[in-house]
Amino acid sequence: MYTKTVLVIAAVLTALLAAPAAAPAAAAPSGTVLGPCGPGRLCLWAKPDFKGRAGTHELATTDLESCVALPPGTSAQSLANRTGRPVTTYQSAECAETGEFETYPGRGTWVPQTPYEVRAFKLWER
Repeated sequence: MYTKTVLVIAAVLTALLAAPAAAPAAAAPSGTVLGPCGPGRLCLWAKPDFKGRAGTHELATTDLESCVALPPGTSAQSLANRTGRPVTTYQSAECAETGEFETYPGRGTWVPQTPYEVRAFKLWER
């Protein structure tokens, strides 16, 4: 009985070691390249799939838990949150919760297509 158990454990360990490594958490759907976004930043792109010029925001220059509107006439359709803090994005430029809004974790979240045009955001303490 002991020999069979050892053989089964050895076979399982061999199979696990031979299996390919899992994709990283920040991997995008196939065919999508993640947009560049440095550590500690919130990056917002005007077009889906991280296309166009990225607007970036850092904790050092952004008030926590305050509504930050994007410049008038602009919006974002893809984002990367590497701030280490949760961020809520809003369809409304005033962070109104009557429109669409979504909160994303801050440990490395890439969103190639937001469900609505982002016009404002809030970074949260936790």
